[in-house]
Amino acid sequence: MAYAHTFAANPHWHPKQSADALRHIPGEDGLPLIGNTFAMLRDPVAFGKRMVATYGRVYRNTALGGTTVTLLGPEANELVLFDRERIFSSEQGWGPLLNLLFPRGLMLMDFDQHRADRRTLSVAFKPEPMRHYAEQLSRGIAAAVAGWANRPMRFYDAIKALTLDLAAESFLGMNLGPEAKRINQAFVDEVQASVTPIRIPLPGTQMRRGTQARAYLIDMFKREIPRRRAGEGQDFFSHFCRAVDEAGKPLSDDAIADHMNFLMMAAHDTITSSATSLIMLLGRNAQWQDRLRDEVMTLGLNDDAGLAHGQLDRLTLTDYAFREALRMMPPVPSLPRRALSDFEFGGYRIPAGTSVGVSPAYTHQMPEHWPEPTRFDPMRFAPEAVRGRHKYAWIPFGGGAHMCLGLHFAEMQTRILVAQLLRRYRIALDEGAGAAWQAWPIPRPKDGLPLRFIPIG
Repeated sequence: MAYAHTFAANPHWHPKQSADALRHIPGEDGLPLIGNTFAMLRDPVAFGKRMVATYGRVYRNTALGGTTVTLLGPEANELVLFDRERIFSSEQGWGPLLNLLFPRGLMLMDFDQHRADRRTLSVAFKPEPMRHYAEQLSRGIAAAVAGWANRPMRFYDAIKALTLDLAAESFLGMNLGPEAKRINQAFVDEVQASVTPIRIPLPGTQMRRGTQARAYLIDMFKREIPRRRAGEGQDFFSHFCRAVDEAGKPLSDDAIADHMNFLMMAAHDTITSSATSLIMLLGRNAQWQDRLRDEVMTLGLNDDAGLAHGQLDRLTLTDYAFREALRMMPPVPSLPRRALSDFEFGGYRIPAGTSVGVSPAYTHQMPEHWPEPTRFDPMRFAPEAVRGRHKYAWIPFGGGAHMCLGLHFAEMQTRILVAQLLRRYRIALDEGAGAAWQAWPIPRPKDGLPLRFIPIG
């Protein structure tokens, strides 16, 4: 049987390069069959540092069933992500990892097909729908966080549940009710399966749980499509169901379900990670917590007031702080592609068919672009600081044609969350909170980030 993430099931994929064709690139193969999979997954940050220290910023590594050439730094990011010459396939980069779980999502499309579907889906991110989402998010976040006073909590768990509820309202236009726990677990199972060492869905494996979760979610979406096509809902799902392509044709049921499966995962898993890292960093940096609170207070909100969409642009320091959190802990630490033709980088000729990776996580810690990279300093994103920096030194949302479609939604939700929290509370982290994080597939604190929100005033 040819599984959807294999080359046998995708004859249009460029054939893999043989290991011998990459021997001129420094690196290592690791153990027979598994390569460096377990070493890399155990501590990706330490593994990456060791590989760079040993082999330099262009290196070869075998893990997760294949050999990848990693290219590091802003110049590599620009080459691969901007992709002027259409050399790098996102579909064939992500496909071996995600095709069993998120097939036909935007990340797994290339060039003209990607452009056409992205254009069709972008209708849901235009100004009027975004204003509608802002109102929903403000009401939902305010209602939820009002009950967080003095309550010991694991912030990651709390914000993940809240973000799923918010995504359900904005993206699906529905209250999940008793299904919320199962839906949340389904997305967890899909995401964890993306980097499981066993890459086929054998009984009892994480990949089997992931594919079963996908089947459950796809069925849920498809049951709703006829009603959404006939209705006038203002949620993402309804917009997608009514959207038409350049020829005036609606998206197929399969395409809608696949896009919703991917976007719902991205909308709540990546925002959960980013919001958690920001709250942790504000908890550790009281002076910045105070500066952001002062900024929020200038909006003149009260307990009954939501945050109007037009007020969001006034939260300049909040935006800087969010960008700095994304620098220090990007929600997608690495980005894979496959070369469709030969290319050169860093003094090496890299043949067509090579799996290639770039690393936001590494680039964001390069001291030549980010002095004192482990220090939390939101002013790195003030206009005068940004002006002289390489455009591809900060890439938490990717870049080029595959720049995250929902980046403005993520920024909007985070600004609303920070405003609703800081106007009420001081963030008080438990001792040692967030000391250790699971880096892949999407960063999360191993302890859940235990904290309390202490009422101010």
